[in-house]
Amino acid sequence: MIGKAAFFESLQTAIKENKITLPTLPEVALKVRDAVEQENVTAHQIADMVATDAALSARLLQVANSPLYRGRVPIESIQMAVTRLGYKLVRSLVVSLAMKQIFQATNDTLDVRLRSMWEQSVEIAAISRVLSQNLRHLDKEQAMLAGLIHNIGSLPILTWAESYPELMEDEAELDKLVAELTPAIGTQILEFWGFPESLVRVAAEAQNLSYDSGPQADYVDVVIVARLQALPADKVGDMASWINVPAFLKVGLDPEVEMIEIEGVAEDIESVQAFFL
Repeated sequence: MIGKAAFFESLQTAIKENKITLPTLPEVALKVRDAVEQENVTAHQIADMVATDAALSARLLQVANSPLYRGRVPIESIQMAVTRLGYKLVRSLVVSLAMKQIFQATNDTLDVRLRSMWEQSVEIAAISRVLSQNLRHLDKEQAMLAGLIHNIGSLPILTWAESYPELMEDEAELDKLVAELTPAIGTQILEFWGFPESLVRVAAEAQNLSYDSGPQADYVDVVIVARLQALPADKVGDMASWINVPAFLKVGLDPEVEMIEIEGVAEDIESVQAFFL
């Protein structure tokens, strides 16, 4: 069985030699992201960019008319969505909605794993968005995106693992390898995408329960709490030990409280999940 260091080295070599490529954001998401940074961009121009992807356009309209965003008048065009929601919100939503395209398997072996990972990421994104609503210094859409991208590093790891049949057959060893290498590869991907440091840090530290960057919660803290809240019942373990996780105090949530039981939270989480699943 190949060791962690040898596997990581072989993966890095494969990336350098273009035997395996890092995931890339769809072109429309990159164009919208870059356009929003320009002072003279118009709603019409952004709408035209989004309109080049029919599936993405339909999903953006669906989201814009969802209970979380809709106003009194239904949004019937992409330009209306851009004007009503604002450039920065549309940018976050377009990048978030485009993420699903990245979690597409090329074969049946990976399909089940990637689908499960995407569903888990969506749940964590939904919880992250809800958690950040009480943290005014954070943007709730960025928090949602943070939840979606926190384990992006696992994609090339799983793809390259197919080169090692003995590893693919040992599920426990593969899970361990993915968990150990995902932060480093995820950091590499988000830097490659030109994401801000606040989100790159999420990929690097989301599994680090001791993470503590200062007195104010950041997106890493939000995702750490969301990941723990999303754990299935059989993997929760000792919730009392969560009292030692700095992120809970900074996010303002009692470690022994299950978010899903707070009034209105389940509905908000389900609304977000409906965008992506």
